[in-house]
Amino acid sequence: MVDLLRKPAGVRGKVHDITPEAAGWGYVGFSLYRLAPGDVAAEVTGGREVILVLVEGKAHVTGAGQDWGVLGDRMNVFERTPPHCLYLPDGTDWRAVATTPCTLAICSAPGKGGHPARLLGPEGIALTPRGTGANQRFINNIAMEAADVADSLLVTEVFTPAGNWSSYPSHRHDEDDFPRMTYLEESYYHRLNPPQGFGVQRVYTEDGTLDETMAVKNHDVVLVPKGHHPCGAPYGYEMYYLNVMAGPLRKWRFQNDPDHDWIFRRDNPGV
Repeated sequence: MVDLLRKPAGVRGKVHDITPEAAGWGYVGFSLYRLAPGDVAAEVTGGREVILVLVEGKAHVTGAGQDWGVLGDRMNVFERTPPHCLYLPDGTDWRAVATTPCTLAICSAPGKGGHPARLLGPEGIALTPRGTGANQRFINNIAMEAADVADSLLVTEVFTPAGNWSSYPSHRHDEDDFPRMTYLEESYYHRLNPPQGFGVQRVYTEDGTLDETMAVKNHDVVLVPKGHHPCGAPYGYEMYYLNVMAGPLRKWRFQNDPDHDWIFRRDNPGV
């Protein structure tokens, strides 16, 4: 089994570079730059589409032959304001020059040339509550299924209040059996507030052949190749994560762990 917990390589520059080959799967790629003012990040997309997410800070971005100007507004991700993002199709390139300290995420998946370059957010992205009680979290949907903006990518942000759970009740999306379930690989880029905190993420299958529980810290990435993948935020520490999902079909269909589905049914009567 490929190591599911990926630590950042440093504190400046390209601190994550997770390719499908490095992850041991076929679709999702994730990289992360932490830039100081004046630092430059630049890549070609090749056969992959990408969504650039200004997690925090500002950068002057060019891509796909266009100057997109200075993108970014929130200086700390825990402001919970909508992010500035840029979709770029396969067969293009991009360049970002940080104008402030900047955290730039690169979400990627196979491209099919089906969508043009375009800005995603902050307009049209609204922080939305999901769940109830200690299972409540808050979502910024960047590029989910309802928005026809990408060939393969599904991207969202989740803020989990201190003491709460998310990606819960435990669910999985690891079978290509639409409409019952879709096969989607997934990565989690984690942040904690205050930054010295930690969170907990478990990745497990119902038959127990995969069962890993990880303490995640600021800037860690967790890979979810299959199985259930709940997260918990300890008392005193708010958790953020940026999700990237992709598979053969750009739809999100999942099933809850039968042991814990009663929680969903209790909280969602009539669904």
